[in-house]
Amino acid sequence: MNPNELKEQLSQIIEGKLTLSIMIWGPPGIGKSSIVHQVATENELDFIDLRLSQLSPTDLRGLPVPRENAMGWLPPDFLPRTGKGILFLDEINLAPPAIQGIAQQLVLDRRVGNYELPDAWHIWAAGNRKEDRASVFEMPAPLANRFIHFDVASDFGSFRKWAVGNEVDEKIISFLAFRPALLHRQNNGSHAWPSSRTWAMADKLLKAGLSIEPAVGEGPAGEYLAYTSVYKKLPDLDVILSGKGERVGYPKEASVRFATTIGLGLRAKELTALLNAFRWLMKKGGAEWVQLFLCNVFDQAEARGHLGMIATAIREEPQMRKFLSEYRELDQAA
Repeated sequence: MNPNELKEQLSQIIEGKLTLSIMIWGPPGIGKSSIVHQVATENELDFIDLRLSQLSPTDLRGLPVPRENAMGWLPPDFLPRTGKGILFLDEINLAPPAIQGIAQQLVLDRRVGNYELPDAWHIWAAGNRKEDRASVFEMPAPLANRFIHFDVASDFGSFRKWAVGNEVDEKIISFLAFRPALLHRQNNGSHAWPSSRTWAMADKLLKAGLSIEPAVGEGPAGEYLAYTSVYKKLPDLDVILSGKGERVGYPKEASVRFATTIGLGLRAKELTALLNAFRWLMKKGGAEWVQLFLCNVFDQAEARGHLGMIATAIREEPQMRKFLSEYRELDQAA
């Protein structure tokens, strides 16, 4: 599944009040931890992130202490006692077998030593796979059998939605729409390689006027720089958004078309601009470019809480209503 689908599944589990233990598998850098944290925040749940690989057995089980001629366990203070939330065991399979054995008791019995997890808390975990070249331990079968498992993979549509909502630079979104294979590509020969996480880092470097190479690696950074040269060839997007683009032609070069279409989608923040850009693309471009434009518009509207603007645009523009209806029918047929 992709990150958006994972988030939807996790949200439904919360809504259904299912205290099932969950294991999320996926390559590093695709946002597993941030998705879980976002689900917790949106559902007003507390969130505790435990990196089991950084703990010793006594850190999780507690310290042995004498109690009236018997030995007891003094549990750690970082485990929850009240309320409701998500106890997130991140990088669980980076932890050595001794720690995973204690985690197994927590996952199965919802208790460890003298500690018991409150009823309203969920236990979720995440980890990388061996094929991701992560230094992981094999998860014991009894522990794995205590979880329901979700496998998540990198996906540009999910990244685009996140990027639009977090004001990631338009050029990064446009470049990755043109070269989606570079959203996530592990590189044996470089310490830096592209992933959703490192593109988010690249955005911060870019806004500070710095090279993005330390975040995503030399090759992807070079391709990005080559791509951004197309911005010198863009038509005047403000003219199109203002409704005066009748004499503005649609670019012939594919990379310039991507940049133009995505730029219009990200800048169409008001109803009039949205309708002007849509009408121009319908006349000058084609269905695939209108689809790309609307994907960015929908993501932006959802991120800013402006879905009402989309509904108004559909009511006011018959062509948009017809296009969306036809596209839905084609999508279902496929």
